Parts: sequence; C-alpha cells; structure tokens
Amino acid sequence: MSIANEPAPETPGAQTLRRGLSILKLLARYQPEGLGVSDIARKLELNKATAVRLTRTLMDEQFVAQNADTRRYQLGPESFAVGLAAEPHYALQRIAAPHLRALALETGDWLFFSVRHGLEAICLSRESGDIPYPQASLRVGDRHPLGLGAGGLAILAALPEEEAEMVITINAPEIARRYPQMTEDTVRNLHQTARGQGYSVIPGVLAPGFWGIGVPVLRPDGQPLAAIVLLASAVRLGYARQATIAARLQRVSRDLMLAPSDS
Repeated sequence: MSIANEPAPETPGAQTLRRGLSILKLLARYQPEGLGVSDIARKLELNKATAVRLTRTLMDEQFVAQNADTRRYQLGPESFAVGLAAEPHYALQRIAAPHLRALALETGDWLFFSVRHGLEAICLSRESGDIPYPQASLRVGDRHPLGLGAGGLAILAALPEEEAEMVITINAPEIARRYPQMTEDTVRNLHQTARGQGYSVIPGVLAPGFWGIGVPVLRPDGQPLAAIVLLASAVRLGYARQATIAARLQRVSRDLMLAPSDS
C-alpha cells in the first residue's frame, strides 16, 4: 500500500521552532501586560521546564523581554523590528484606525478590524467603547475560521458563491468543534442571510449577551480584504439599530478604500 500521501513525521527541530513561534503568537495577544512563564506553559500545554527553556532562548535573541517589576514576559525589540518589516502589508489597518476610533466614540460600542488570511480572519486591532469589554470576545491577534464571528462571516458572504461553499465545507467541522451550537446548517443559514442583506449579524456566539455586526472591506474587483465589526450588548443592538449601524459601517468601509495611503 502506498504511503506517498502520508505526512512526514515532524522533526525535533521543527517541533521546537513551532513551539517558539507559538510563544510569540501568544505574547502578541497579551500585549502590553505580558504573561508569566507558568501562564505560558498552561496556555500552550507545555511543561514548565520547556516553557522556561524556549522563553530564555527567545530572550537571548531579543524576541522576548522580561519586565523587571512584574517578571512577566513581553515581546522584545526583535519582534518589533520584524513587525516593522511586515508593516506595509497592514497599511489598510493603519488607515482604518482613526475611522474606527471615531466610530467607537460616536456609538460607545467596541470596533474591531480583521483581515482575511486564507481560510481565516485575523483580528488586527480593536477600539474601545464605553461598555464593559466581554472577556470572551476578540483579542488582537486572535484568528477564527471564516464563517465564525461577524467579521469572518462578513468576509465569507462577500466571496463568490462557489468559493464560499468550499470554505464552509472545509471550515464547518472546526467551527462546530469549537462552538457546538454553530453547526454547518447554522453557518450556511447565517451566510445566506448575510449575503442577502450585505452585512452579518452574530447573536452572542463568541461572547454571550453581546451581538456583532460585520461588513466586508472590498477591493475594487469586489474581493473581500478585511472586515469591520461592531460589538454591542444585546439590549443596545435591537433590530432597528442593526440596520442603522450596518449602514454606518458600510460607509466607513467604502471610505477606507477611497482614502489615500501615506506610503
């Protein structure tokens, strides 16, 4: 029997690299407060000795730094340098920031900006409103399969029908594993609704008691690049306000693509 299609076993070096990168990704989500080594080990399911060894190696290379007062680990100067090198790819997020900040002040709700990365949506920024922040909601750096969350659903609904169908088929098992109430049928129904109305509405799946409204940010050819999401408590986001907020988000989305880049 042929085993040509079986994946090669991961080498120790590749496993070490993957674990080190996982630490960097984790710390990116907990900036600027950072994390202690026990928290790193627990969240990544590593034994503490491994977490200490990897974190110290990252410190030696200046990708991680330790706060002298809190003893927590944070991203170091080399991480910043790598981020600057990649920054041109995130010019749209930089352009979006003042628009979302103004909208958060205007509405009092939370605003998020996520970009599409293959079959996922990655949260790049959030702007604070005046409501308490739901602990279960998005952090900067979080990534979700397209179809989960208002941003990922808005991007999914803007894709051509055949491509969207392929994405749903691939992502549905992972979405259902993480959120059992989000069955494939539920994702399809939410997708069709979002496709019909031009914006997505998610009723408290990721953050119970909070609703999200998402709109896509589209390239001139209609392909979705990103999504803007507003998160509000269910009592603040009745049906009448949903349409008003969606129209406001769509206006911001259009303005982003018309704004000149400073690069």
